[in-house]
Amino acid sequence: MSITIKAVAKQLPKYSRETKEILPFVEQWLSGKEDRFKRKVLKIFEGAGVEKRYSIMDAPEVFFYNSFEERNDIYIREIKELGRESLKKALKKANWEATDIDFIITVSCTGIMIPSVDAYLINDLKMRQDVIRLPVTEMGCAAGVSGIIYAKNFLKANPGKRAAVIALESPTATFQLNDYSMVNMVSAAIFGDGAACVLLSSNEEDDGPKILGEAMYHFYDATNMMGFKLVNSGLQMILDKEVPQKIASHFPEIIHPFLSNYGKTIEDIDHLIFHPGGRKIVETVEDLFGSLGKNIDDTKEVLKLYGNMSSVTVLYVLERFMDRKPKAGELGLMLSFGPGFSAQRVLISF
Repeated sequence: MSITIKAVAKQLPKYSRETKEILPFVEQWLSGKEDRFKRKVLKIFEGAGVEKRYSIMDAPEVFFYNSFEERNDIYIREIKELGRESLKKALKKANWEATDIDFIITVSCTGIMIPSVDAYLINDLKMRQDVIRLPVTEMGCAAGVSGIIYAKNFLKANPGKRAAVIALESPTATFQLNDYSMVNMVSAAIFGDGAACVLLSSNEEDDGPKILGEAMYHFYDATNMMGFKLVNSGLQMILDKEVPQKIASHFPEIIHPFLSNYGKTIEDIDHLIFHPGGRKIVETVEDLFGSLGKNIDDTKEVLKLYGNMSSVTVLYVLERFMDRKPKAGELGLMLSFGPGFSAQRVLISF
């Protein structure tokens, strides 16, 4: 029995600005700070590799709303809409009905809502009352691939079923107005908001790329490298500057044994479907693969056009490949990194 990826669809928030349009707001926010510090921060924004980003809040709101309650209320309102529209788009692509879904996984780490967003989707789209729900809240940037792994394992155990993985993120809602640390500056420079839905199936009637294998890799003694700290003003980013080097040092263990388990080598991989964590991580990964004749052009393009949308971002990269319809039999390797510290991998045959 094979597990197929039937469709991928993205949904963008209502607001968008190019980085050059955001810089005046950053300058205003930093008014009163030393000129040298302001120049350094602006340089971070200009060199982040992000030309445009989308947001659930317009720039004036981002630099105005300060309370956790205000930002989280906007997150809840907009995440419901993004989830509904991304699922509807994916269902239309697949020619499925909402009632065809047996298992719904929603992933998000940038806000808090109980009930989770899947409960609202079940009501809004009148999904079946026996649909199985799995909200994933604390895996960060890795959760888009994690969700695919969870869906694949459910479908493997349940032939003839269909699953939806919906990733919904608003890093904008975590922006800290009173935090002038480099971590907050870098986060603001690289992150954007977005949503995406992936539909998967163990139904023999459904065609699409097949999942050949999946695995997680967990780094020891790295729990302090990435994540959020809950403070009075919301979710405060934790992002260690050593993350790119940590990834580079573990890369052979992350890639080669995984592919070997399925009788493959990196030379067999035609398409790299990687999460663009940020410019430095992209450059690190590019250096590792450049000598092998591989490229991560789509990863770089998604970072440029949308920024890092946490768990959502790798699904935008996947959609680009799906829309291009690679040749039958070509192989793709999905990879994302997230808090823990961990790496999530999926091997795909187109």
